[in-house]
Amino acid sequence: MPHLIIEHSEHLNIPISQLIQAVHQGAEGTQLFDPATIKTRAIAYANYQLGGTHQGFIHVQAHIIAGRSLAQKQLLSETLLNALYRVCGDEPLNLSVHPYDLQPEIYYKN
Repeated sequence: MPHLIIEHSEHLNIPISQLIQAVHQGAEGTQLFDPATIKTRAIAYANYQLGGTHQGFIHVQAHIIAGRSLAQKQLLSETLLNALYRVCGDEPLNLSVHPYDLQPEIYYKN
């Protein structure tokens, strides 16, 4: 755990592998998770609509097992958002991060 799902607009001016690495390393840097359990993937969207002047977006869903404190979730959100800022530079993008609690009673894996 966690599952980090990076949703992004299709045409970014940064390599997606670099984006994945930045988010993955950001999660490792929080020291909230065993590095061997962090899973990061990206999904590109060709069809989307944004308000304002932003030309694209990156949104990170951080699915974590429930039980983390508010402070830990804030640390994760802030760290991942800062990782996005570093990798995106001055790109006019909507950037967001949201941790989601997975209930251990109903989360199953092999």
